[in-house]
Amino acid sequence: AERFYPIGTPGQPWTAAEKESWFKSQSGKRSYKEEVLSKIEALRERFEVSQYGSLTIDAERYPLFSVQMLSTKKDAPWVFVTGGVHGYETSGVQGALAFLKTRAEEYKDRVNLLCAPCVSPWAYEMINRWNAQAIDPNRSFVADSPCEEAAAVMKLLQDKNLSFVMHIDLHETTDTDESEFRPALAARDGKEFEPCAIPDGFYTVGNTLDPQADFQKSIISSVEKVTHIAPADANGEIIGSKVTQPGVINYPCKELGLCMSVTDAKYATTTEVYPDSPKATDDDCNNAQIAAVCGGLDYVLSL
Repeated sequence: AERFYPIGTPGQPWTAAEKESWFKSQSGKRSYKEEVLSKIEALRERFEVSQYGSLTIDAERYPLFSVQMLSTKKDAPWVFVTGGVHGYETSGVQGALAFLKTRAEEYKDRVNLLCAPCVSPWAYEMINRWNAQAIDPNRSFVADSPCEEAAAVMKLLQDKNLSFVMHIDLHETTDTDESEFRPALAARDGKEFEPCAIPDGFYTVGNTLDPQADFQKSIISSVEKVTHIAPADANGEIIGSKVTQPGVINYPCKELGLCMSVTDAKYATTTEVYPDSPKATDDDCNNAQIAAVCGGLDYVLSL
């Protein structure tokens, strides 16, 4: 088998030794403290900020925080916003923080909001998809999760014991998915690497078992005012999945252990921003995430 990734033997899943080699090859490229924690701290005057855990790799460096509206409205729907499940996907984190800073309070009389803006801070610093144990957090929202980032969110939700109407999980699809992270996945699992086209534009991932097409459409309509929507490829697909309406595909999210499935909210989606597009700036990406959250909220509140 042809070698397509520097770690491991083609065709053989990684052992602990290869995972350790992969871990040692990682290095910090940005600061969680400076880029994320400082912004969470600044929200304390206007929101309830709570620590719900920390990462064992360095508990002091990687505390985990949730942000919640100060007061609870008895009859208002609960909404969960998550960012940074994949730490390298910058606008997932920065978009969540920007939404909290600039738009969330517009909804404070109509919704109850809980947000975990940076689920995977080690991966945020390393600019990586996986956590330090070479586990993909967004395949790990399952019972007895082996991934502490996912397990911490699940414990947070268990402790809160709330019923959520909407959950929006903020992500990106990047060129490095194809150049680094998909090859790493194939190498880790001892499989062949099969190339896949990266779509240029924004799209959402709905739940195959309950797609809520109008909810997804509301998000797309909101985002297309800010940035362009990913077109289907020649096969009518985006990243190998059938496009069900412009900019929307569906996954069996519970079966895959995706974060968007963790609350069992009726209105759930994963956003996918494309930050490497020549047509999109960092601000466009963050604004697209904000528009997605607002599009989802406006739909739920219109019901």
